[in-house]
Amino acid sequence: MSEELKQELEQEEQPVVVQGVHNYSSEDHYVRPEEPELQERLEWFQDQKLGLMMHWGTYSQIGIVESWALSDVDVEWSRNEVDWDVTDEDLKRQYFELNKSFNPLRFQPDKWAELAAEGGFKYLIFTTKHHDGFCMWDTHTTDYRVTHKDCPFHGHKYADVTREVFDAFRAKGIAIAAYFSKADWHTPTYWAPGMERGTTTSRGPSYDPEKYPWLWNDFIQFTHDQIEELLTRYGRIDILWLDAGWVGKGKQDILLGDIVDRMRQHQPWLLVADRTIGGKYENYVTPEQTIPERPVMVPWESCITMGRAFSYRFDDEYKSTRELIHMLLEIVAKGGNLALNVTPQPDGRLPVQAITRMKEIGAWMNVHGEGIYGTRVCAPYVTDNVAFTHKDDTVYAFRMYGENEQATATVHLPYTENVKQIDLLGGADNLSFEKTENGIVVTLPADTDVAAPPIAHGFRIR
Repeated sequence: MSEELKQELEQEEQPVVVQGVHNYSSEDHYVRPEEPELQERLEWFQDQKLGLMMHWGTYSQIGIVESWALSDVDVEWSRNEVDWDVTDEDLKRQYFELNKSFNPLRFQPDKWAELAAEGGFKYLIFTTKHHDGFCMWDTHTTDYRVTHKDCPFHGHKYADVTREVFDAFRAKGIAIAAYFSKADWHTPTYWAPGMERGTTTSRGPSYDPEKYPWLWNDFIQFTHDQIEELLTRYGRIDILWLDAGWVGKGKQDILLGDIVDRMRQHQPWLLVADRTIGGKYENYVTPEQTIPERPVMVPWESCITMGRAFSYRFDDEYKSTRELIHMLLEIVAKGGNLALNVTPQPDGRLPVQAITRMKEIGAWMNVHGEGIYGTRVCAPYVTDNVAFTHKDDTVYAFRMYGENEQATATVHLPYTENVKQIDLLGGADNLSFEKTENGIVVTLPADTDVAAPPIAHGFRIR
């Protein structure tokens, strides 16, 4: 690969993704939809607060990062878990042949949905296709799919994984977001063999779309056909969640508006998260593995992993329930939703630790959810380990406790507005309180166990 081409790749791609983590668009690039129905749907979206994200594909079998190891420009970080003796080209071949061994015979779509409902999750983001191009639905556009005879799972009653997952979650009242990568590193109309970049792979196409417009047009049609399948054959889709934010910029225009506008004739409520692109089809922004430092005053959602990574790891380390709830509180207090990523095992079950966390989150939300769901931001947002939200004329304050923090019989809330009554969520009403110069000191009920501090005390303030 020439030095000129290397510079082109660096300039084109590095600002978009760093070690697989996407940046997110600033509020300055946000364009609020003009359609009343989409405005209503954004209000609905902001009410949900807790979504479940699931990365699952052929890569789950070997416990490495999803897709990224295929990209030579990402070799320094994406192949650090490749611990078997293999050349770069053999690695790509082995990866692309993982479809021939994908056979999750213990796939449990109904159990997944039951756990999500118990956990208080209100919407699902499921990876129908990641950058590697393997389709988790019965597509007619490619043989590289879970229902093709090359995949041993193709004869299973749940072989059309996307349909089974979507139907199971809808049956539990959980909304559906279809994750779809706009890049496709398997199709020969994106990574075209023998083109300008030779065998060197990067995030973008292997050719210049301006020099080969007929090839790029074929890729656009391929992409549109896949999106149309998902949005016309798989029931109600609430959100089209588009990844690979380098596609759609510069030379990689895929005429997204054409397909989205046409699909909204079928599903007029459809929200689109065209990540990092900005403008008309990025209806909400999506920080990844991070929480913004300050409140963000446009619709947003942080996608953050329950463990260390988005894809399955055999030796994963999970965040504690306390950490996950505190993360949710900070995100909601800053105006966002949490899309919590849980990774199914290669056999189709959820890991025991993930199940435990989901159940514990649900138990906590059963008590405190009124201060989470359907709320909006409220100053002072997050300060002094207290997160604030509001709904109508009610303010909610959550005092968050560290794992080894000793609670006391009184709680200071840095809230200086007029207060008539304070209740403890899941506990007594009309708590005693005293106004101070910089907030309120609330006295907890006498029977409160302060020796073992909870994840957070939640207060209803009127």
